Amino acid sequence: MSNEGQTLVRRSFFDTKIEFLKGVGSQKAALLNQELNIFTFGDLLQHYPFRHEDRSIFHRIGELNETLNAAQIRGRLREWSIVGEGNKKRMVAHFTDGSGMLELVWFQGISWMEKNLRPNAEYIVYGKPVSFGGRWSITHPEITLTGQEQGSGWISIYPLTEKLRKKFIDSKAISSMMRSLLEQARPHIRETLPENLVQKYRMVSKFDALWNFHLPQSQAWLHQSQRRLKFEELFYNQFRLLKNKLLHKTEFPGLIFDNQELVSDFYARHIPFQLTGSQIKVLQEIHDDLRTGRQMNRLLHGDVGSGKTIVAFITMLFALDNGAQACLMAPTEILADQHYQGLKKFADLLGINIGKLTGSTKKKDRALIHEQLLNGSMQIITGTHALIEDVVQFKNLGLCIIDEQHRFGVAQRSRLWAKNERINPHIMVMTATPIPRTLAMTLYGDLDISAITELPAGRKPIKTVHRYDAHRLSVFGFLRDEIDKGRQVYMVYPLIEESEKMDLKDLMDGYESVSRSFPGIPVSILHGKMKSQDKEFEMGRFVRGETKIMVATTVIEVGVNVPNASVMVIENAERFGLSQLHQLRGRVGRGAEQSYCILMTDYKISKDTRLRIETMCRTNDGFEIAEVDLQLRGPGDITGTRQSGLMDLLISNLSQDTEILKAARISAEGILQLDPDLLQPVNLPIRTHLATIRKEETNWSRIG
Repeated sequence: MSNEGQTLVRRSFFDTKIEFLKGVGSQKAALLNQELNIFTFGDLLQHYPFRHEDRSIFHRIGELNETLNAAQIRGRLREWSIVGEGNKKRMVAHFTDGSGMLELVWFQGISWMEKNLRPNAEYIVYGKPVSFGGRWSITHPEITLTGQEQGSGWISIYPLTEKLRKKFIDSKAISSMMRSLLEQARPHIRETLPENLVQKYRMVSKFDALWNFHLPQSQAWLHQSQRRLKFEELFYNQFRLLKNKLLHKTEFPGLIFDNQELVSDFYARHIPFQLTGSQIKVLQEIHDDLRTGRQMNRLLHGDVGSGKTIVAFITMLFALDNGAQACLMAPTEILADQHYQGLKKFADLLGINIGKLTGSTKKKDRALIHEQLLNGSMQIITGTHALIEDVVQFKNLGLCIIDEQHRFGVAQRSRLWAKNERINPHIMVMTATPIPRTLAMTLYGDLDISAITELPAGRKPIKTVHRYDAHRLSVFGFLRDEIDKGRQVYMVYPLIEESEKMDLKDLMDGYESVSRSFPGIPVSILHGKMKSQDKEFEMGRFVRGETKIMVATTVIEVGVNVPNASVMVIENAERFGLSQLHQLRGRVGRGAEQSYCILMTDYKISKDTRLRIETMCRTNDGFEIAEVDLQLRGPGDITGTRQSGLMDLLISNLSQDTEILKAARISAEGILQLDPDLLQPVNLPIRTHLATIRKEETNWSRIG
């Protein structure tokens, strides 16, 4: 049979509807479809367990204690009875192992249990033991006749729903289906990695990995199967990203930006401060991109206050030097205005026409901006989503810069790129959130990445301290001292109005409390529910120094730059993520004076909260903070990609699998460098595998 014919056979097996698996049938299949999105053999095979339990350990009833999360006991089932009526009806069975008595309780499936339980038979029960009135009980235990247990003692625990459990489709039932499927699938599961890679990293075969991840023979086999499946998943993740990057560099033409008269003039006569070595390095990387004749596709990330704005402006000058226009899109009006104010002071030095377009731009001003962009007299535009409206047209858009780009959808970004019908504009995306290396490799692996790793000269590290609510009087005394020195203060709250569910310092209560505690000192207030003009008014007063304290929500997390502000107080700091705390802290420390961040909490805080606060107090390094945040929260929560599908990983954990990811990326790079079209015989497994997977799959390790 030809390779193509073999491919069709494998596709047809893994695409078989799950109802045709022995022991499933149409009713169970409908539940699996509805509850777990399992429609085919392939879907079931990749419904991976989220943990494994060692069931080789048995407990005695007489030795049970409240600290056990679960216990496994071998004993005999004695009599049972039905107690109560209606919704309170339950079945209670007595179970003993000779060392004591245990009650087994069921509220559901009572009729099934009555028909199938055998009195005086020996069973193995498993569940969470609870003591009440001196008697131990387990509610809805797993129960198996002795002699019918399968495997080595290691049990796979699968993601399930309450509806499935009520229909007796539990982890044990899924494992039974998996055993049946794997026995059938053996001849259809082919190797998906080149033999030299399998040997180099001493990996088990694809079939052995699947079998022992679902049905482990031992802890050693489980470890080896996990390592193999994680490597494969990350290998195809990296292969896809690197292949896209290679295609981009060869197939997407871009404007050539050779001239640099404006850049030279600005650098020689107008630049207001010395660039850091890191900024110069990044600008060189960008300039190299802009001269290749291929579309730049680069991510610029750097810590809060590291100087991304000046890098963005000089990059824009490269476009203007070569007769092209530049735009910068930000997710909020506050941030768009901040960019506009920051860029305008540089643009005015060179006589460059720069504009701002947001949802609140007046109709008359909007019409003028549209006209100037179309005739080319407006060279730089900053704005929000308003930039992607169809009515906004450019004479020659050559550079698109997108700030905090994860806040925009793919379709939104692509509408901006389509503003030049003749040739692709160069793309630079920016983020003030330092990105852990493992996350950058997986989320942005198809982009060229530049990082600004130094802060501008003269900046003093922000001193961060943790204070409890009981210290509030001394904290307020410190704030008065700073205000007396002419400084300004931020006070950030997690809520706008009081919540009955959470005992938090809400914004309005905080505003009143601060106003009472600082009589005669003008206070501003800022939150997301205010009208745009009210936000601008309050922000303007604080920027001009007319108010000394800004009481705000996290709306000030990005886009607010007041060098005179020297103190950031964060109320209920336990309610903020580590990255968010770091972003908020970055609102101070922008001047030459010493700045401070005060984290306020109650005495009762969790272990994770304490680690977050200790990390904040220990370091100002955003990249170190990002690594700790990744360990605590996981990649999806950090980037907002848990819902977007960009992090399409089924089994890998980026906070734990760094070394596997590095090996997978190096392997993918090596193969693409030597054999980009996968023509060598050794790479046939990759080519065959890519031919079998669904084209819409983003996870290329999937069976297909």
